[in-house]
Amino acid sequence: MAPAFTPTTYEELPADRRPSFRLALVPVLAVVAFLGIGSAVLGLDPHAPLLWSIVFVAGIGRYLGYEWEELFEGVSNGLLMGIQALLILFVIYALIATWIASGTIPGLMYYGLSFLTPSVFLPVAAVLSAVVAFSIGSSWTTVGTLGVAFVGIGAGLGVPAPMTVGAVLSGAYAGDKQSPLSDTTNLAAGVTNTDLYAHIRRMRLGTAIAFGIAIVAFGVLGLQAAGTIPADRLAEIQGALAGTYHLSPLVFVPLAVTFGLALRGHPALPSLVAGAFTGVATAILLQGTGFVAAWEVFMSGTAPETGSDLVNDLLAAGGLTGSAWTITVVVAALSLGGVLERTGVLAVLAHGLTGAVQESGSLIAGTGVSAILINALTAQQYMSIVLPGVTLRNLYAEFDLDGDQLSRAVEAAGTPTGALLPWHAGGVYMASVTGVPTLEYAPFYLFGFLSPLVLFAMVLGGIDVPRTTRTSGPAGGSPAPTPNDD
Repeated sequence: MAPAFTPTTYEELPADRRPSFRLALVPVLAVVAFLGIGSAVLGLDPHAPLLWSIVFVAGIGRYLGYEWEELFEGVSNGLLMGIQALLILFVIYALIATWIASGTIPGLMYYGLSFLTPSVFLPVAAVLSAVVAFSIGSSWTTVGTLGVAFVGIGAGLGVPAPMTVGAVLSGAYAGDKQSPLSDTTNLAAGVTNTDLYAHIRRMRLGTAIAFGIAIVAFGVLGLQAAGTIPADRLAEIQGALAGTYHLSPLVFVPLAVTFGLALRGHPALPSLVAGAFTGVATAILLQGTGFVAAWEVFMSGTAPETGSDLVNDLLAAGGLTGSAWTITVVVAALSLGGVLERTGVLAVLAHGLTGAVQESGSLIAGTGVSAILINALTAQQYMSIVLPGVTLRNLYAEFDLDGDQLSRAVEAAGTPTGALLPWHAGGVYMASVTGVPTLEYAPFYLFGFLSPLVLFAMVLGGIDVPRTTRTSGPAGGSPAPTPNDD
């Protein structure tokens, strides 16, 4: 899904209101300090530190001469770019609740416990997540559906939930990056004027290396996690599931509808809505839930009483109203990103980090760093692709680099890293739907680390990176700014 607006580039910023590189660093350091002190020292939820950050950055904007209406336009643009993420958050909470009530997720857990073992569970979860994400083009949908079931299966097998989530996320993002149906993959190609399949081919080697290393690591982790399961544990869990839900192949109809629509090229949001409606229908027709009760589950969630405390905890879901905490964090983070973009802070940082380089490898590495930084500051993956993709196109042309080098850099370094950040829309979403806090699963979300690290290693080793130097001066004939340029 393309963004609803195009961020302002460095060249488009009015000279009299363009912050210097040093001044642009001030709000960045303030945001880091507010989030660090608020969360780590004071123990606050991220809402208040994000609000402090918005007010501080708005103050910088007023100092630069921006009117309130312009700053509010930045907030609006930030929310507009993240509107799909917000709507998916609403729907996925309701979908998970309806899939529990319909028996879909309990059915996946029941049969998964019959076929999987602790020693192979993590690599299998990663590979299956990659296959599904590649097929439907959505990492979020994969984690919010298949991933939730894997958390339950892993719990039954004695595999720690953070490991399970890390494996699922690694597979989901790796598969998504190679899917021609993925919105971020299409976006990266679009904003850099690159052929979609040329972009995917350029991504292939780095993605394969990063995911291959992750699979090997999950194999090792799986062997370490494969302890002795109490003989009655699996029987207890499966008995609780079978005694509470009517389990048959029909419980997988909502799953088939959702993934079937996605495979046919329908966007994630309508596919998820159709899945939620099918979940309600299945709960009514198969599980005997009343019409009103089924829609109350959609709205308020479910708290099943299966006779097993472990199963009850795994299958408790908040429904649509349970998304409030998550939605408010994402709204605040998107608003902060919008103000940072509108005041020119992000464009100046991206341009300053890459504009002074004289060699192609440094440019590509600097682009990756810019994408990660923008991802962290704007809290959503679209901006991490669009802003450097639009800002740096001319600079790549000056180095005689193809657009797929730029598209590969912004997506390999930007998109997968969002789920590592507790305030990022991706991090908030993944933690909410899986029930595992971001900082707990982050050490096991190996692909999130490996994707940018492999990019930087390929640059350092000159692998699939042409060695070129600048063939012309910066666009517009002015010298490139340095990080100390005031």
